[in-house]
Amino acid sequence: MLRGVPDIIGSDLLKALADTGHGDLIVIADHFYPPVTKSPNAISIQAKGNTAAEMVDAVLQLVPLDVEYEAHPIEYMVPDADSGVVLTENKVWDDTIAAVVKHGYDAKCVGQIERTKFYEKAAKAYVTICTSERLPYGCIILQKGVM
Repeated sequence: MLRGVPDIIGSDLLKALADTGHGDLIVIADHFYPPVTKSPNAISIQAKGNTAAEMVDAVLQLVPLDVEYEAHPIEYMVPDADSGVVLTENKVWDDTIAAVVKHGYDAKCVGQIERTKFYEKAAKAYVTICTSERLPYGCIILQKGVM
């Protein structure tokens, strides 16, 4: 048993997070994200029963964001500009920003990334955390910083 580790971080996820280094990408995926095809080289961890924002909050208790080298070390997925989908607000996005601020970061370090670009970037992830998030566009990428 370890102290200070959030209850929703299982041992497999704890090991994967411990193995990440500066600049590594961590995908927090919604219920619909296919980790095997979109992040084929990433370690895939099941964290069902949790929302994406809950997982952001838990991960940020253990992992720093790369605010020194990235303007947006945390990005949430938005519709592609040419998709015809208009989504101006989303509880996942709001709750993610709240979690980031809760952990002492400026809300400006959170950015948006279009769906297609998200998939391209997520292909380089070290770990994908699969949640039960059911709200649309509930996927997030974090870039790990240094302590």
